[in-house]
Amino acid sequence: MPQSVSPEQRDSLLHTLQARFEKTASYHPHIKWRSVLDALEHAPDKLNALYAMENSGGEPSVVPDPEHPDQIVFMDCCEESPAGRRSLCYDQEALLSRKANPPKDSAAHMAGEMGAALLSEAQYRALQAVGDFDLKTSSWVQTPAEVRSLGGALFCDRRYGRVFTYHNGADAYYGSRGFRTFLIL
Repeated sequence: MPQSVSPEQRDSLLHTLQARFEKTASYHPHIKWRSVLDALEHAPDKLNALYAMENSGGEPSVVPDPEHPDQIVFMDCCEESPAGRRSLCYDQEALLSRKANPPKDSAAHMAGEMGAALLSEAQYRALQAVGDFDLKTSSWVQTPAEVRSLGGALFCDRRYGRVFTYHNGADAYYGSRGFRTFLIL
């Protein structure tokens, strides 16, 4: 789990989140900042996860989530998959099975350490509905058990004005593939 933020880090993060919330008002027209702030005050551990998301380049903002329509959900809204979260295989099982040249970590493990989770394919598409993301990079997404049990994993990106879902071996890693996270308040 992420470390607790200091009072100064908390204030700076809240300022950043509020400014981004206001800048991206079209993403969440029916949610007020006061509601977000109230939710954060009732779940201070979520602030630690948001700090980890922000600190790793995710630029979290509130985005409508089809899987959690009645909740406030932050998703990584950075233009490209965060640079500090790239060159990772899908999960720890894939990392441990890698015989030669293993990456430094896995996407699922890093997301968990941040206190967040990988986007699902539906969440990734919801994110893409509010903007154009991953035009040059791609992002691992939660993979169904039946795909993962066969050694595969899913990732998504936006090319040619469309959102695509692809597959790869879960142990694969590329400099342009990272991951995006979400956090429910």
